[in-house]
Amino acid sequence: MPPNLRGILWITMGTVVFALNDVVIKTLGRKFDPLELAFFRYATGMLILAPIFARVGVSGLHTKRLGMHGIRLAIAALAQLGVLISVIKLPLADATSLAFSRILFTPIVAVMILREVVTGRRWTATAFGFVGVIVMVRPGQGAIDPVALIAIGSALSFAVANVLIAFLSKTEPPIRILFYYHLGAMMLFAIPAVAVWQWPNGVEWALMAAIGVLTTLGMVGFVRGFAIGEASVIGPMEYTRLIYAAIFGFFFFSEIPDLWTLTGALIVIASTSAIARMDGRRSGRG
Repeated sequence: MPPNLRGILWITMGTVVFALNDVVIKTLGRKFDPLELAFFRYATGMLILAPIFARVGVSGLHTKRLGMHGIRLAIAALAQLGVLISVIKLPLADATSLAFSRILFTPIVAVMILREVVTGRRWTATAFGFVGVIVMVRPGQGAIDPVALIAIGSALSFAVANVLIAFLSKTEPPIRILFYYHLGAMMLFAIPAVAVWQWPNGVEWALMAAIGVLTTLGMVGFVRGFAIGEASVIGPMEYTRLIYAAIFGFFFFSEIPDLWTLTGALIVIASTSAIARMDGRRSGRG
């Protein structure tokens, strides 16, 4: 198969897996606190990646930038907690749509942290995208749902955490970044999780483990997809996750996205797709 087609298949696999992971999170969220779910997410991920970490060895995992790892993992871990809360409390389509705003925050964060130069067209696309976010939050229709603000805050935090990888990647290989991220986040949530702990029963153990497994599989799908295909071609496939979120939300939780969510999501998708095409042309890959 052509590289782009293979890339699309990998991205599609990743989006379906991430959407299924949201179903698992929302199901477990009826009983378990997001702090406990976050602990299981990182503990399971740590177990899955442990054989790779072992092969790298102590020398390969040793770092002189422990402080930067700590800052990055703390921001990303808190963002992950916000995602768990939004998936549990909001309709899946809403939570997924608001998560896409991460791409809108990236150029702002890149300018502030990396001093990147952003073109006028990209600023225009970003501003257009935030109009979509405002439509989804719909401030003129009554009180703003605080969970929606948590979802937007998580998107911003993930944008910051992802940009910080650019700092770390100058000296740190990806496997080292993953090691400190999972180990640090697992330790960060361990004590708070004890305070709200409820023991899983029966199939709940499998569902808890599935959070880490599905997250890892989804990440593999995206990494493989972007490594094989052109970002400008396969990147927009990420937005099919909204379709799966709406379908799964309807069949599993009887959720029906309203007109505000759909309209805002379409605006955000159009904006972030334009940003992806600009980045693809700039990198010479699209």
